[in-house]
Amino acid sequence: MTIKTVEGVVLHETNYSETSKILNVLTKEYGIIGVLSKGCRSLKSKLRSVSTKLTYGVFHIYYKENGLSTLIGVDMKNSFRTLKMDLKKISYATFLLDLVSQVSKQTEENLYDSLTGTLEKIEEGFDPLVLTTILELKLLDSLGVKPMVDGCAYCGNEKRIVTFHSGAGGYVCEDCYQNEKIYSDKAIKLLRLFYYVDISKISKLEVSSPVMAEIVEFVDDYYDRYTGLFLKSKKFLQELNKVC
Repeated sequence: MTIKTVEGVVLHETNYSETSKILNVLTKEYGIIGVLSKGCRSLKSKLRSVSTKLTYGVFHIYYKENGLSTLIGVDMKNSFRTLKMDLKKISYATFLLDLVSQVSKQTEENLYDSLTGTLEKIEEGFDPLVLTTILELKLLDSLGVKPMVDGCAYCGNEKRIVTFHSGAGGYVCEDCYQNEKIYSDKAIKLLRLFYYVDISKISKLEVSSPVMAEIVEFVDDYYDRYTGLFLKSKKFLQELNKVC
C-alpha cells in the first residue's frame, strides 16, 4: 500500500476487533473511504483521540484503492472544541455528518467542502439551525430534487410570487395559487438566498425565529416528500428544539 496524505473528516466510527475501529472518512481527494485505525481503543494509543466522529484534519494513511486503508496519524485542522462543548451544536453537527453520508451514497459529487465549510461556521458561532437549513437546501440539488426558487414551479413566472409549497415543488405565483399556505415575503426571499449563498463567505447571519420556522417547515416537508431520507439524528434535533 502507498502512503498518502489526504484532507478529511470522520463521518462514522465502528468498533473492530477488541482494540481497533473502522472509520468512514469523507476526503477532499477521494470522497468517502474506509480507514482502519489499529489499536486506537487502547488508552495509550496515539490514534485514540483522532479516531472519533468529527475528527477533521490531514490524514496520513496507507492508502488502498477500493479497499480498507490504514491510519498512520492525523494533523488536526480544526478540533471543533467550542462546537463539541455545546449540546445543540454537536447535535446539528452529528445530523450533518449523517445527512452528508446518506446523500453521498446517491451522488458522485464530493461534498467535502460543503460539509467542512458548514461545520467551521458553526464553530465560529453562527446559528447552527440556519446553517444546517442552508446546507439541506443545497443538497437537494445533489439528490436530483432541487426546488424551484427562480420562478413559479407551475408556470415559470418570475414575478408576483406569493408563497412556496413542497407539494408544488417550490415557488407559487399569484396566477397559479391554489390555496397553498401563505408564507411571509421575508421567507420567500430568504429561501432563494439560502439556496444560492456561498456558506464559506457568510459573515453575517441574522434571521428571526418566525421566518426561520417557515423555511424549516418547508425544507422538512420537502425532504419527507421527495428524498426518502429519514434520519434518527434529525428526529432528535426536532425534539431538542422543542425543549430548548
